[in-house]
Amino acid sequence: MLLNARRAVIGILGAGAVTGATLLAGAPSAFAEPVPPPNCTAADLAGVQSGVSAATSAYLFTHPPVNDFFTSLHGLPHDQMEQKVNEYFDANPQTGAELKNIRKPLQDIRIRCGDTDGDGDVDIL
Repeated sequence: MLLNARRAVIGILGAGAVTGATLLAGAPSAFAEPVPPPNCTAADLAGVQSGVSAATSAYLFTHPPVNDFFTSLHGLPHDQMEQKVNEYFDANPQTGAELKNIRKPLQDIRIRCGDTDGDGDVDIL
């Protein structure tokens, strides 16, 4: 009888150990690297960038005055360029809205993939 009780205890402990190991193996580790959001690889970003570049090029070719304006910015210091673009968009809100819509997929992927402040670095994950 003592032998049967011992076997029962060993069987219960063994089953508990196997169950515990299975549960722990399936649980995510607290120290594991966070999983990046889907479609956030360098290839995904490059694909979106190329699409935005192609759409911007097509827009500028089909809107010569806008193309001329942006061409005239070449060589200006960044702060002057930014000021002129803001002034141009204030004077031409439809153009500003159309170009911002073209750039939206690039902004969306950067935000979705963790760059919340637009500096090119992933801020969240």
